[in-house]
Amino acid sequence: MSIYLDYNATTPVDARVLKAMQPYFADAFGNASSIHSAGQHARAAVDSARYNVAALIGAKPAEIVFTSGGTEADNLAILGVVAASAKQRKHVITTTIEHHAVLNSCQELEKQGIEVSYMPVGSDGIVDPEDIRRAITADTILISVMHANNEIGTIQPIEQIGEIAGEADVYFHCDAVQSTGKLPFEVNRLGVDLLSLSAHKIYGPKGIGALYVRSDTLMAPRVFGGHHERDRRPGTENVPGIVGLGKAAELARTQLGEDSARVAVMRDRFENALLESIPITRLNGSRACRVANTTNLTFAAAGGEALVIALDLQGVACSTGAACSSGAIEPSHVLTAIGLSSEEARSSVRFSLGRPTAAAEIDEAIAIVPRVVERLRALSPLAPTAVDAR
Repeated sequence: MSIYLDYNATTPVDARVLKAMQPYFADAFGNASSIHSAGQHARAAVDSARYNVAALIGAKPAEIVFTSGGTEADNLAILGVVAASAKQRKHVITTTIEHHAVLNSCQELEKQGIEVSYMPVGSDGIVDPEDIRRAITADTILISVMHANNEIGTIQPIEQIGEIAGEADVYFHCDAVQSTGKLPFEVNRLGVDLLSLSAHKIYGPKGIGALYVRSDTLMAPRVFGGHHERDRRPGTENVPGIVGLGKAAELARTQLGEDSARVAVMRDRFENALLESIPITRLNGSRACRVANTTNLTFAAAGGEALVIALDLQGVACSTGAACSSGAIEPSHVLTAIGLSSEEARSSVRFSLGRPTAAAEIDEAIAIVPRVVERLRALSPLAPTAVDAR
């Protein structure tokens, strides 16, 4: 049995999404910027997808910019807003647990002499909005805080931060790649000016995403060419990908509540079974304030990478954290930010469920994981008795 429990890394393309995309690879292959009928047929498909993406997040279609994915959307939001600012001194606020698409964009800004403040989070992985309020200065241009963390699933108080940003007249960007399709939200209620999402996290194709840009937000393009996407992101439109994102967004809007309720029950059963059956195991992040599909557990005296490999050999797919960081030597920056030691972070595994996850798969995983952990601990120089004595 192959049990896939890494849906935060990516999701399979829903059969209904694939069906919607297929005509635009061959028969309906027109360039959406062409004025002839073939081009206008493609344009109509792009416009329909833009409407569906906007409807999912409570935006206007004209506020949706199609990108190559969440990473480009994050980069465009952060670098584009800073580049458009007329302020001589520039300051950006973010948190220590953001995705590397945000953190590395901020590090690039620092190379340009722009000040960046990285707000800490508590042991539950949640930032204190008042810390952000106190960090705002006269030079602050942008605040960027993710909605749901990709590694531990914790949900940030985005509405409170949005109110703070609005009061200070500071742009607010939210990386919602891991919350889109899992949490119901509307951009106006969140108080965000920019919001990133990605198709392959919501059963759409890889290589396509979107950035919501509130209509009065100043943002300079970071790629130069034609006048596509209202001069915000040039390049011939990826029509099949856009259609796929649109269909995935439509399905997410209609199935969100059902999907979340079902996976939450299975996630809790799986998580509780492992915590009860495997000694010296802990949950990372917040138990109460997180997305329904995610659990991150530390298995003391069992190396995370070795555990992922051993579980894979037993037919269970999971990860040690962000797929974008696979192969990284450093421990997870998210787990160390919430107070784990390097050793503890390297002994942690993320399990994430999805729409196709079946109860029988969870039953099988509950039987497999304890056996694999026990075997790895027996081989570890850190014997469980030694861990218990700490």
